[in-house]
Amino acid sequence: MVVAHVPLTVRAVDLCEKENAEHHRTDRYKLITMDKPTLVLRRGQRFKLILRFDRPFVEGTDIVRISFSFGADPNVMRGTKGISTVTRKTSVPDDSKVWKMHPIDLKSENITIEIESPANIPVGVWKVKIHTAVSGDEKTTNTYDSDRDIYFLFNPWVKEDLVYMEDQKLLEEYVMSDIGKIWVGTEKHHSGRGWVFGQFDACVLPACELMLERSGIKDVARGDPIKMSRAISRIVNADDDSGVLAGRWDGEYDDGVSPSSWTGSVPILKIFLETKNSVYWGQCWVFAGVMNTVCRALGLPARPVTNFVSAHDSDKTLSIDCYFNSHHEPLHRDPTTGKTFRDVVWNYHVWNDVWMARPDLPKGYGGWQAVDATPQEISDGMYQCGPASVEAIRQGAVGFNYDIPFMVSTVNADIMHWIEDKQSESGWRKINSSKDSVGRMIVTKAPFVFKPYDDGDREDITSSYKPMEGTTEERLALYRAARSLDGARMSYTIPEATEEDCEFTLVDLDTVNIGDPFSVQVNIKNNSKEQRHFQANLSARSVYYNGNPGHMIRSAVAHFTLQPNEREVLRLPITADQYLDKLVEYCHLKLFAVITVVETNQTWVGEDDFRVIKPTITTEVVGESVVGKLAVISLKFKNPLNRVLNDCKINVGGSGFVTAKEMKLNDVTPGEMVEETYQVVPYKFGTHNLVVTFTSKQLCDITGLATVKVIDERKHLIQ
Repeated sequence: MVVAHVPLTVRAVDLCEKENAEHHRTDRYKLITMDKPTLVLRRGQRFKLILRFDRPFVEGTDIVRISFSFGADPNVMRGTKGISTVTRKTSVPDDSKVWKMHPIDLKSENITIEIESPANIPVGVWKVKIHTAVSGDEKTTNTYDSDRDIYFLFNPWVKEDLVYMEDQKLLEEYVMSDIGKIWVGTEKHHSGRGWVFGQFDACVLPACELMLERSGIKDVARGDPIKMSRAISRIVNADDDSGVLAGRWDGEYDDGVSPSSWTGSVPILKIFLETKNSVYWGQCWVFAGVMNTVCRALGLPARPVTNFVSAHDSDKTLSIDCYFNSHHEPLHRDPTTGKTFRDVVWNYHVWNDVWMARPDLPKGYGGWQAVDATPQEISDGMYQCGPASVEAIRQGAVGFNYDIPFMVSTVNADIMHWIEDKQSESGWRKINSSKDSVGRMIVTKAPFVFKPYDDGDREDITSSYKPMEGTTEERLALYRAARSLDGARMSYTIPEATEEDCEFTLVDLDTVNIGDPFSVQVNIKNNSKEQRHFQANLSARSVYYNGNPGHMIRSAVAHFTLQPNEREVLRLPITADQYLDKLVEYCHLKLFAVITVVETNQTWVGEDDFRVIKPTITTEVVGESVVGKLAVISLKFKNPLNRVLNDCKINVGGSGFVTAKEMKLNDVTPGEMVEETYQVVPYKFGTHNLVVTFTSKQLCDITGLATVKVIDERKHLIQ
């Protein structure tokens, strides 16, 4: 029989990284598979430890306490420190915030135990220490300070965690899927852009740790998904701090990487981790891709969300106000303040839904929460946005945290048009409002399906964010929000002109391939019984996708007369030579028409956003793809322009592949078919996906996707 006279000495601690990872669904993290593995666990769940001592453990005499600590000043009362004492009895305290010990084998110098962490502990890097003493002499102790980090993550698989998702099949998509799509374009002409989230890459969790340190979030708050998602939204962008990614929308990216070149989040997070500096450059869909990676890496269920025709309401009026002078020309400055307009409409905007309970809100407001890593307005002194309950947005419940009024306007603001009118007391007359333009379609990727060559994996979630457009329920939700905001109450109480006896329709364009001509066309009918005189202004201009103006392509003023019940068609034809030199990145165009009836002063405004369509990259695998061996990918696309493409680059990213660096190409001549091969190395078998991007000075945002079946020769031979 061993008698304990001196405290046990810990020879080693086996964290059983791979075994624990399998039970915790963290075995895909590369940190687990490295030569010196790092344990990655999900909170609220048991994990196994083996303690190796210099002699057998003596029950009743030896005292062994395991201490887990988090942050700079660990404290049991604040939940940043946990202590578990080794005993033959299972430790099952009533308090769910206490660390629990479950003995497995205490019969030798190598003892095996299981520890269960509380389901609300802070998420991030924890440290472990072992303290030993002998009963009756607790002043004499030995301490083993492990140099191994333990990452604890959110756990949506356990009910006690605030991020628990009842339909656990969905977690395979919203936590475990490491590649997806982010939709870009316009409501009529959009596509799902492939994005490699790569949340299991070795650089991601360390990058998350650096991010959260920089965000300033308190250690104790890192267990709260509400505060954590809000902190992530402000630190992914570098608007007002040393965040991960700086944003730019002017097409000038020579001092960094063009946003359209990125294939996924891992290269961005790797640069951030290595340099400790913000990465150049990103745009909303890039921010959302990085946000999605960070959330899924930390165990927060998340998905990117795209809103087509997305409003940026800068003054809390729940409206987008557009002003025209007496010559029907749009003004780019607010006539009441003289400042440049900040109310704009984006062709599309991308943010994230993050899943969590909301104990700070009334029942029914949990579930998906909108969190925007491209904040457009300051919230609580910082550029951050959300988490905003999607259900609260839908109902117009603007009194709840966080940033609900801004998100309501983003998906459902009215666009109000004002024209200079000297007879009006304010000098401006409301001419018409568009009640159904904003939030035309809100989409995300559907679970469990990935379509590399079409949009069959798109899920329309518009009804989650607002009632069906034009219904009484939709109007009531918007008016409910407007009644609670002073500026919105005023905007929505000013009546519009009611004398309208002429009918106008701006014809939506069908698909226009880059290099094809098109026309601005307005159909007009005089429904009155009298002759009517008209003054019209038609124009087409390039725009950046965030609503900022690019270049005027063509405009024209027309004066004409219609007899009673007569019809007219106005056309403004535009050739390829007129618009190609004036395109800005992503090739978005805005068509505009303003027409006034001279006799009645009826003024109508019509606008349409579209983009000219560019080719995609045809991507095919040459031969068989085998784990650990070079695989050759064939890439083909045609230069659609009548000009030479310079500074041409191809990037490839993929889930399950080691990819080469950026490939630089020679200049591409007009109409030339580009045919290149690219080498990748698959590191795991199964079906995986590749994302390809092509950029040049003259043409960017050429993308491609491919699905690759990778075999493992060893398993193939065994079969």
